[in-house]
Amino acid sequence: MERLKRWRFLQRLMRGFVARRFNMTAQPCQTDGPCLIIANHVTNWDPLLLALSFPERPVRFVASEHIFRHGFLSKLLEWLVAPIPRKKAASGADTVMAVLRALKAGDTVCLFAEGDASWDGLTHPVFPATGKLARMAGVPLVTYRLEGGYLSLPRWANSRRLGRMRGAAVGIYSPEELKAMKGPAITALIDRDLYEDAFALQRTEHVRFRGQNRAEGIERGFFLCPKCGKIGRVRGVGERVLCACGLDLLYTEEGFFDPPNPVATLAEWEAVQQSALKDICAKADGLLFSDGDMTLREIGAGHRETLLGRGELRQYPDAIELGGQRIPLSEIDSMAMVKAGMLLFSVGDRYFEIRAAGGACLRKYLLVWQNAVA
Repeated sequence: MERLKRWRFLQRLMRGFVARRFNMTAQPCQTDGPCLIIANHVTNWDPLLLALSFPERPVRFVASEHIFRHGFLSKLLEWLVAPIPRKKAASGADTVMAVLRALKAGDTVCLFAEGDASWDGLTHPVFPATGKLARMAGVPLVTYRLEGGYLSLPRWANSRRLGRMRGAAVGIYSPEELKAMKGPAITALIDRDLYEDAFALQRTEHVRFRGQNRAEGIERGFFLCPKCGKIGRVRGVGERVLCACGLDLLYTEEGFFDPPNPVATLAEWEAVQQSALKDICAKADGLLFSDGDMTLREIGAGHRETLLGRGELRQYPDAIELGGQRIPLSEIDSMAMVKAGMLLFSVGDRYFEIRAAGGACLRKYLLVWQNAVA
């Protein structure tokens, strides 16, 4: 009962602030008991936005471990919603067991199973084992899709834009239905229900997402010029995307580029960037790129941080270097990002964080590692 009171208090706050902030319409979803909610992920506000559809059922969210390292704010979040911690770029076995225990105890749990908020406006596949988890849970599965979030607050952006968001359950599947399916088939069903292409939707609906300096910060996610192919020269300035090679694109209120050449959308730019970076990595034999003013920390038990190094982060085809430490890419078991300025990775049972003090693009380091282990 106490948790329900706290949840209703949070609901009042959200409806008075968060929903108006994003012009969010949330369709109510009723379930008879605890359930597993799996949703697509587009903004840092997604848990609060999704929660608007569940006014009478407290939801526990699986959340990145870093939110437990913010003192009073972390304690407030734990008091309000009792999130389940997950270390990004680390084994998720402990998190899976925590989710199953919470469901067995009668809690409703929400998982953003892509593992990462979208960079390019497309919903990406969930973790392959997600279907197996849903089958093991023994409770109804609710698939939930948020639309409009990417253009309201792109992951790379400095500011929010006022347009339109909506969220609703796509499917509700009983434990009996799930037991009759194999894990991969359930995963495919989840991918189908969650999928959003922000730009395909815009070509139909033409919603205007109003805001100032719409292109600023774009280089934190899109670092390779789609015209000249050079790394680190693209900049978002006001509403325009510029490069020293002469690239000059207007980022419109509808989320498209004008002129639509060499790319019309960020999804097209991402495809160009991924392909070009693979070629660069395949041909390089020395320093690929570097950024200054970085910190390297190890995250230990109890979310304790230990500073290991500070200085320039250097990317080579086979390793990264920072603060006198060289870490071969082959030794990194997993790597992921939080927001746009924190890179997390694990080596064996050790867990590390690289943080950018300024606006440097850490995403290119993640993509080089992904290319190396693909």
